[in-house]
Amino acid sequence: MLARDASLRLSVIASHLRTATLEDVPTLEAQDVAGAAATSSSSSSSSSTTKETITVVDNRTGKSYDIPIKNGTVSALAFRKITAGPGDFGITLYDPAFQNTACVTSRISFIDGDKGILRYRGYPIEQLAEKSNFLEVAFLLLNGSLPSARQAQAWQNAVMTHTYVHQNLLDLMATFRYDAHPMGMIISTVAALGTFYPEANPALQGEGLYIKNERVRNKQILRIIGKLPTIASCAWRHRIGRPFNQPTNDLGYTENFLSMLDRLAEKTYKPNPVLVKALDILFILHAEHEMNCSTAAMRHLASSNVDPYTAVAGAAGALYGPLHGGANEAVLRMLEEIKTVDNVKTFLEGVKGKKKKLMGFGHRIYHNYDPRAKIIRRVAYEVFDALGQEPLIEVATELERQALADEYFVSRKLYPNVDFYSGLIYKAMGFPTDMFPVLFMIPRATGWLAHWLEHLGDPESKIYRPRQVYLGPDVRDYVPIEARTEPVVRSQEIYSSSVSRRSALPQKKK
Repeated sequence: MLARDASLRLSVIASHLRTATLEDVPTLEAQDVAGAAATSSSSSSSSSTTKETITVVDNRTGKSYDIPIKNGTVSALAFRKITAGPGDFGITLYDPAFQNTACVTSRISFIDGDKGILRYRGYPIEQLAEKSNFLEVAFLLLNGSLPSARQAQAWQNAVMTHTYVHQNLLDLMATFRYDAHPMGMIISTVAALGTFYPEANPALQGEGLYIKNERVRNKQILRIIGKLPTIASCAWRHRIGRPFNQPTNDLGYTENFLSMLDRLAEKTYKPNPVLVKALDILFILHAEHEMNCSTAAMRHLASSNVDPYTAVAGAAGALYGPLHGGANEAVLRMLEEIKTVDNVKTFLEGVKGKKKKLMGFGHRIYHNYDPRAKIIRRVAYEVFDALGQEPLIEVATELERQALADEYFVSRKLYPNVDFYSGLIYKAMGFPTDMFPVLFMIPRATGWLAHWLEHLGDPESKIYRPRQVYLGPDVRDYVPIEARTEPVVRSQEIYSSSVSRRSALPQKKK
């Protein structure tokens, strides 16, 4: 906690954060600015030699500091050594929402937002979506390389033999209300799943459990990836009032998932192969996306050495939010509001007039066409050919065409993102909007687990503990309640249920 006069704080220092201790930080070269100016002529001869440092001048003291640059970043802890004098804590970097902060060194996925590039372990997403399958991509993310034929078969067998869940867990899911949101059910169930495996809980077995025992680590990965489709299908079946289906392990990963969703009395039910392939591609596209909100939550939780079930449940909680996993639902609502192609121009004028919001365009990372959106657009038409045209697709296509032809949107780099077409595909496949984040979570759990593994092997990893800028009251003395005046506080109003309103009615006197 920082309690420091505002004049001694820097608003924002554009830099990246690297985990370290003060002892690990390279020594800063501090010098008096006036003295540095006196020697500037002698140093100019060596100016052709590029130094991998930045120089920060502290105008409070007149000192300058050379801070090393590594991989395009500087150490946040290096700024701790910039002080105004004895007793000063040092400079802390302020970066709300982590807009320019790197907290890990990762080798899992690479994004170049300006060029519209996404790669998993070096492989372009376009190649993986076209030529690979989800389980192969999951192996890649978790292990760093694509599997051989033998490894691929062994991996699929291992995952598909971990699809069954304990009957007690199914009984737990059956106790949810009939209208419970599927994500709420899945988050709760995944957290509960960890209680079935006490041998895999560091709180019971010791904090070094996953650091020391790779076999225990691998077992939980198989359990989570294998059981998530089963849990998700049960959440779906519970919502529609049908009995839970057991997995069919001789089917593929996404094929088995669709089978569990839809199978009735058929003994040899097989889903439509076009839909299986479409969902498999969507799973690939959603499997990993660098340090997004839910992945950062996964890393944050993992830093405490909690078990992976709890960490995945927490990451899913972040994904549940409408600003993250619910974006494609917002796209559908927007298209339904536009209704017809004839209304697109008027809607876009409303967007430019700040009266409407354009959903599914633009991205915090991508400042070009989201590479995943190009792939999904093609998949969408394949699904529509199999199931029939989705009425909103014409609205979406015309909206995209007009927006990309309008300088207002192009100059702001507002291009379609992955959410623009994915919601249409899910809707065409018969999924209600509250299942959309579930279909996002199943594949993204693989990316979360890849980051969990990377965190466990990272020598720089420590428990996450961001700092804050404290602007609250200074020390105050306790005042007895009878001597206090009534303070002005935030609203204390709540909404009332119908039962509360009924019971609050005044009673008639007899």
